[in-house]
Amino acid sequence: MGDARKMADCRMFPSDSGCTLTISGSEDEVMRVALRHAVEEHGHQDTPELRDQLRSMLVDERAAAVTS
Repeated sequence: MGDARKMADCRMFPSDSGCTLTISGSEDEVMRVALRHAVEEHGHQDTPELRDQLRSMLVDERAAAVTS
């Protein structure tokens, strides 16, 4: 069946913009898009620390659906 889909949800983290974007897909896809979003929309610098933080915020999409 393949790897579990991952999800990153901006609503889970404080932001001045009140961003509501949710990204889901394979871990690699979500990381690529979430990194671009964090840099372009939220003004973060692309650093190893940011990549680690983004990876730590990923959740299993099915688990998130059960709790929402």
